[in-house]
Amino acid sequence: MNSIDLVILNLNEVRRRSIKVWTTIPDEKLFWKPDNEALSCLEMIRHVLESEHYYHLAIKNRGSLTAYDSPYENRPFISVQNELDFAETHRREFIDNIKSFSEEDLENVKIDRSESGYIRDLGDMLLRVAYHESVHTGQLLDYLRTAGVPRIRIWD
Repeated sequence: MNSIDLVILNLNEVRRRSIKVWTTIPDEKLFWKPDNEALSCLEMIRHVLESEHYYHLAIKNRGSLTAYDSPYENRPFISVQNELDFAETHRREFIDNIKSFSEEDLENVKIDRSESGYIRDLGDMLLRVAYHESVHTGQLLDYLRTAGVPRIRIWD
């Protein structure tokens, strides 16, 4: 297995575990949030999916976008499955794009997000995408604990 395969495996494993958490949130808790300034459970799921789409475009652009028209903007929040269905095409395009990179690209392609405080190698950036999602999945597990909702075991 090469590095590209490992990056994709990591992204897929993180997403698989996220979906386990996301799909077990009771409907009556989808709009729950720990305080008025936090994202709700469903808003956080959308944030993860939308961020992955943005990161994909930034990777293709080799840096942050000067303008970004989000396909998620103004979409009604309906359900977790609706969010996953909508994101499926974007996810497939992202994974296909990763497959187009070479091992050398992981080190040699730079992603310039200077306005956010960093320039990273492509490999580093791809791992950051997965890390971002995993952090928010952990956050949702804490939300569920705080809301008194049983949590699914993600460590299988």
